[in-house]
Amino acid sequence: MSSYQPLDLRLPTPGCYADPERAGIDAEAVFDGMTEHLFFTLGKLAPTASLHDLYMALSYAVRDRLMTRYLASQEAIRARPQKTVAYLSAEFLIGPQLNSNLLNLGIQNEAQKALKRFGIESLGDILEVEEEPGLGNGGLGRLAACYMESLASLEVPAIGYGIRYEFGIFNQLIRDGWQVEVTDKWLKGGWPWELPQPDEACFVGFGGKTENYIDNKGNYRSRWIPDENAIGIPHDVPVLGYRVNTCNRLRLWRADATESFDFYAFNIGDYYGAVEEKVGSETLSKVLYPNDGTDEGRRLRLKQQHFFVSCSLQDMIRSLEKRDLAIEEFPNHWCVQLNDTHPAIAVAELMRLLIDNHHFEWEKAWEITNRSVAYTNHTLLPEALEKWDLSLFNSLLPRHLELIYEINKRFLQQIRVRYPGNDSILRKMSIIDEEGGKAIRMAHLATIGAHHVNGVAALHSDLIKRQLLPEFAAIWPEKFTNVTNGVTPRRWVSLANPEMSNLIDNEIGPNWITNMDLLTKLELKQNDTGFLERFGDTKLSGKRKLAGYIHRQTGVLVDPSSMFDVQVKRIHQYKRQHLNALQIISQYLRIKNGLANSMAPRTVIFGGKAAPGYYMAKLIIRLINGIAEMVNSDPDMDGLLRVIFLPDYNVKLGEQVYPATDLSEQISTAGKEASGTGNMKFAMNGALTIGTLDGANVEIREKVGEDNFFLFGKTESEIMSLRNNNYEPRKYIEALPELEEALRLVELGHFSNGDVELFRPLINNLKENDPFFVMADFSDYLKAQDRVSLAWANRPEWNRMALLNTARSGFFSSDRSIREYCKSIWKVQPLPVEITCDVN
Repeated sequence: MSSYQPLDLRLPTPGCYADPERAGIDAEAVFDGMTEHLFFTLGKLAPTASLHDLYMALSYAVRDRLMTRYLASQEAIRARPQKTVAYLSAEFLIGPQLNSNLLNLGIQNEAQKALKRFGIESLGDILEVEEEPGLGNGGLGRLAACYMESLASLEVPAIGYGIRYEFGIFNQLIRDGWQVEVTDKWLKGGWPWELPQPDEACFVGFGGKTENYIDNKGNYRSRWIPDENAIGIPHDVPVLGYRVNTCNRLRLWRADATESFDFYAFNIGDYYGAVEEKVGSETLSKVLYPNDGTDEGRRLRLKQQHFFVSCSLQDMIRSLEKRDLAIEEFPNHWCVQLNDTHPAIAVAELMRLLIDNHHFEWEKAWEITNRSVAYTNHTLLPEALEKWDLSLFNSLLPRHLELIYEINKRFLQQIRVRYPGNDSILRKMSIIDEEGGKAIRMAHLATIGAHHVNGVAALHSDLIKRQLLPEFAAIWPEKFTNVTNGVTPRRWVSLANPEMSNLIDNEIGPNWITNMDLLTKLELKQNDTGFLERFGDTKLSGKRKLAGYIHRQTGVLVDPSSMFDVQVKRIHQYKRQHLNALQIISQYLRIKNGLANSMAPRTVIFGGKAAPGYYMAKLIIRLINGIAEMVNSDPDMDGLLRVIFLPDYNVKLGEQVYPATDLSEQISTAGKEASGTGNMKFAMNGALTIGTLDGANVEIREKVGEDNFFLFGKTESEIMSLRNNNYEPRKYIEALPELEEALRLVELGHFSNGDVELFRPLINNLKENDPFFVMADFSDYLKAQDRVSLAWANRPEWNRMALLNTARSGFFSSDRSIREYCKSIWKVQPLPVEITCDVN
């Protein structure tokens, strides 16, 4: 049962948890809070306040109302010490915060009423002003954000640790069909949701040397003497749970210099040298994911990882000291969850802090580390499994390299005992990769150091054990487990799709938002014609809103009554946006050849960013835009086909896209996608999926029913067989005239203004190598798309299938995922927060 309780606004004592001046949640109190912040915080008068001023004032007023719960949650863990989840992630794609906090507080209507007194008719006008925080990029960061929200909603004590990036990865523009990256200055207007805590700063070292010494007890010790230091300044972001008192925090580290200004250098005319240290140190938190195509980029990325991990672990240890808890008790108070390999240096850093700073013996330090750390793997792609060049690593973290060597030595000794004389398995399992230039395998370090290793979908976890880390799974079968990803229904249904949410509320009550299993009650309505029509109307409403956005952003008019066929995700060859593009060309050719009788009218929508250094992904974006230009200007396509690329896809835009989607494209090569979470958001919002048996698609199909999922493509084992038997993509091309014609049209420059060279690298890649088996899956994909068109023709049946997708999507709530982590990996219990105020 939730411990949420409305605050008693009659309490007279200011400064306590329930201070009536800052805790009131009726419209009058929200209005007063806005007025106060306009005047005292922003220095503005209401008649001259801009929309941004009103956004800031409302955000500060809402933040005031979070503080009661935020401080009470911290006091709760001090008063009743128990294990806290420390979620370490290089990114947290948290999205806009204002509407989420209004929803979780239950004051959206009150905020709307308060805004009307300032002459603002729609809360949406204010929400539109909010900048998207540039703290993440793709699914990894969005998953972290969903998990933080679910942890708070389930009243589980947790802190998310990451970096406060000054600039996000980039804003994406499309110019002449190409992606253009511009700086994401998301902090330029101020960010009202953070609380700087400079008194809790941490020092972090880099470079230098190590030296040995004898301590005052006669023990042989090592110490690290860095030649470069930075300061980590924590900025806390409150993370409120849904209608509970628990308010956890996201602690983001900003880098600062130990000495910001060198007066001597300035006085002798070396003006750059005077601030060189400041500029160098602050670069650590400047930008998300610096380009690692250069030595300096790789160096900066490794420094970023060590910087936020070291600050975070120091912060955890300091919290024990502040509460007079022994450091030996670390595993009883902290579960350190590594979100992929970016924070894997935590294994070595925690050992360093315990051995060098707190003088633990090796065995005790390793026990503490192993009992504290858990590792989530998010990828099977070799290029995404981080490895650091040994010389680079040694130049930045010499003491950590010594510790890794020792960890590796002790681990390999165990393997020698188990597999005597087997040098091959030693090479496979070593933390040090001896092939070519020596490198540190961070996934191996994390696996050895963690008490649990989990994948993020059933298929993915199976592939980790069978393909990625089979030798480790053989010796530690109990260490490997699965927790299928989930997404928060608060943001992705309630906030994103209020019309559908209201329809569901009216039918089954409002409790589904925290108990998604209740959605199964909607299955009883699958033959209710009236309800199916109302369900379809909510979809049409979402499509009209998105059609308006598309017209404003691209100038293209799309028909909301057409099927909205959507693929929005990071642009990568394995995600196979080019497979989708080629089938669009086939549909285009069918229309041109008078073969469109059975085709469903479609608006095909793409969105996503390509990494700045990923040329092939950028070329795919250029191809999509080339196709869009040709299709959208051809009168023959009117009423049948439109193609849209939505620039700068992000959380804010996703909230418009998911409710408007009829068909969800989840078409990655089987065995390549770890899980995916967009597929879950689409299903929750009543989209049907066309997809391969990859990632969480497998479980989505099992849950929603095979008849409500358009399956195509080769399985992971079939893909593996093709790879092992000299796969020849040309055979598939020659066997399918439609595919051959589509490729030929691209080669002839039809979608590149006659430039026959532009797409040659992409076409040659598909014909000669086709590393992600686009050609092998094309025929089956096209047949599946024909089944989609046939299904679309029967709209009542389509709506029934869409309803069943929503009704059976409860498993994919991040609440379920977090409960599984708490039970099987973290061993953490909820800690309900009670808010009291002594008025005597």
